[in-house]
Amino acid sequence: MTQNILLLPGDGIGPEVVAQAERVLAEVAGSFSLSLELDTANLGGVAIDREGAAFPASTREKAMAADAILLGAVGGPKWDNLPAAERPERGLLAIRAALDLFANLRPAILFPQLASASSLKPDLVAGLDILIVRELTGGIYFGEPRGIDVRADGQREGYNTYRYSEGEIARIARLAFELAAKRGGRLTSVDKANVLEVTQLWREVVTGLAEEYPNVALEHMYVDNAAMQLVRAPKQFDVLVTGNIFGDILSDTAAMLTGSIGMLPSASLNEHARGLYEPVHGSAPDIAGQDKANPLATILSLAMMLRYSLNAPEAALAIEEAVSRVLDAGLRTGDIAEHGQVSVGTSAMGDAVIEALRSGRRD
Repeated sequence: MTQNILLLPGDGIGPEVVAQAERVLAEVAGSFSLSLELDTANLGGVAIDREGAAFPASTREKAMAADAILLGAVGGPKWDNLPAAERPERGLLAIRAALDLFANLRPAILFPQLASASSLKPDLVAGLDILIVRELTGGIYFGEPRGIDVRADGQREGYNTYRYSEGEIARIARLAFELAAKRGGRLTSVDKANVLEVTQLWREVVTGLAEEYPNVALEHMYVDNAAMQLVRAPKQFDVLVTGNIFGDILSDTAAMLTGSIGMLPSASLNEHARGLYEPVHGSAPDIAGQDKANPLATILSLAMMLRYSLNAPEAALAIEEAVSRVLDAGLRTGDIAEHGQVSVGTSAMGDAVIEALRSGRRD
């Protein structure tokens, strides 16, 4: 059966890193006899420039028909002066909502070759393997009403609404319990139940589900403490589940424990395992077009796509092992190169991963 893959290169370094992932995808498709059909569309700033909207109807049509989507990055200073509702990031929120991509999986895995590149001491992060499960289509980013109004006293006032229903909480919590059961059997639910009613409900719903998963040890933690613990003793965590805004912040914090945000992939899934896959890093417009970007997070996002949406776990593992061999060989892009190490460019790193895939087949 042919599976349809939509590529959304996006803005900044997005086209460069997606191009390398596309090359890797072609390599594993041939090696593992995958029948894939690829298409490309616009999202973000490039879509605004070319089609007048961050998530144009043409992209929506292709996205709804795709089995999986690979995204580069969106946004950049070129569009910073647009009204909030018209900026590139709105395209990302819109595609998540259109596809009901409610579950964002953000692994924070430290490759042993990069232990010394972390901002924390190597003994604190060696062997780090955390999975953050972030609810992605609800919470304060989507709640209504929202806006900026002028009060009676003439001052402007901004407001947003933090909402979660029991059903929204339960479906993300169930997924987190199931993932924890397949890993270390530990789940930390992060909230702010001491001051926010919506997270009081969050805690109640998550606690109520725990009895269905007797092999998973559940703990609750306030978000401020969770942030502190991530930088104090990160290996205490296995799987964390939390809402949209807390997950946004904590996953970026966890990303930096691994040495570089340029190494980390992510998956956003709906209830049918269709998903959008993207690197955690942004569009990095300051290095766009200079062959400096690290493509490994996008290539590892491709591996997640093969595992979760395309049912090709052997191909996913082959990519992950190839990345590890490239790091073993000492190849680094500028963001992960340490003193005395020679850095390579985006294309050269893509070449190295493809060669590692080929040599892996010969071994």
